[in-house]
Amino acid sequence: MEELSQLTKTAGGKILTKFIQRRVSPDRAFYVGKGKVVELANLAQEIGANIIIFDDDLTPTQQRNLEKEVGVKVIDRTQLILDIFAQRAHSAAGKIQVELAQLKYLLPRLKGKGIILSRLGGGIGTRGPGEKKLEVDRRQIKKKIKNLEKKTANIERQRKVLKKNIKERLYYKRVALIGYTNVGKSTLLNALTKASVKVDNKLFATLDTTTRKIKLPNNQILSLTDTVGFINKLPHHLVASFRATLKEIEEVDLLINVLDVSNPKVEEMNRTTYEVLEELKMNNKPIINVINKIDCVNNGYIISRLRRKLNSSIGISALRGDGLNKLIDKITQFIDKERVYAEFILPYEKNDLISLLYANAEILSKKYSKDKVILKTRIDKHLANKLSEFIKEKK
Repeated sequence: MEELSQLTKTAGGKILTKFIQRRVSPDRAFYVGKGKVVELANLAQEIGANIIIFDDDLTPTQQRNLEKEVGVKVIDRTQLILDIFAQRAHSAAGKIQVELAQLKYLLPRLKGKGIILSRLGGGIGTRGPGEKKLEVDRRQIKKKIKNLEKKTANIERQRKVLKKNIKERLYYKRVALIGYTNVGKSTLLNALTKASVKVDNKLFATLDTTTRKIKLPNNQILSLTDTVGFINKLPHHLVASFRATLKEIEEVDLLINVLDVSNPKVEEMNRTTYEVLEELKMNNKPIINVINKIDCVNNGYIISRLRRKLNSSIGISALRGDGLNKLIDKITQFIDKERVYAEFILPYEKNDLISLLYANAEILSKKYSKDKVILKTRIDKHLANKLSEFIKEKK
């Protein structure tokens, strides 16, 4: 319920009251019991509420029945999250993916022809395609979904081509920051790369992925990507629509799972992150679990216990910079495992390749002669293979 409150505030809503009903199973017609429906109608009128938000998904029938009985707009958790995404999506790709998710959610809720998407006025639950106030029918919605799916597929193809071109030109290792929403991923990106990505203490402050470069102590350059945050009960439509964006994770060499140690639900949040990775079939990637916001917890025992339970040896404060050197060392250790020893003999006229090695490899020793330079290095396998013709053969 606390998370639902945070989501509501993020969407711009003001919370007037909360309630919980305990039932063996949801009511098929109203989700809650009929007595609670009457109570809701009276309460909404008494306190002047204009929207009621449920923490679980409602069926189209439940949603229609509730609105008819209580007299105000009723939305569920999925629609609330979709609304936030509609507000926060800024890139063309992000807007397409959000609209696709919203239309897939709305399709089974359209009854008959001539339905106006912005039902029951503006506000939470109507942003996105609802802003257009178009009269639509199912056939139009299905046609638009197909068009948006084609655009999403094109986005994915363009990303693959771009990544292939980048991979051919550069020799960066790729690392992604993942984790629950609002755990400090953007703050960590800024701290590690001296970037100035917008940071906000709100859920889903970051939707579009951001990538920055960082050079490790072993001279390896990394591309570090900040990804969209996960959340419990992440709408399936959203996961499907954002698959092209989330596939940023598929391309990386290492995942850094950021955890908020100050949140009492940190273990549940961690389970959610791994569940989303499993749903995306990306749970086989190497992961470093990092406990963030240690400056917000005074009890050292709690931090030690969570380190053991969450399989994390690293505690940091991305905001204050505490523990970042330990994290960089851990990343460097991982990268070093992926490196090989290679000795290069390069003529001086290949100064572009010499510069490439100085920029991307760890130079262990160097020796100059009249017409060539000999460099002993620890280097990424991919780059070593590219320069294999200049590698000194072992006797």
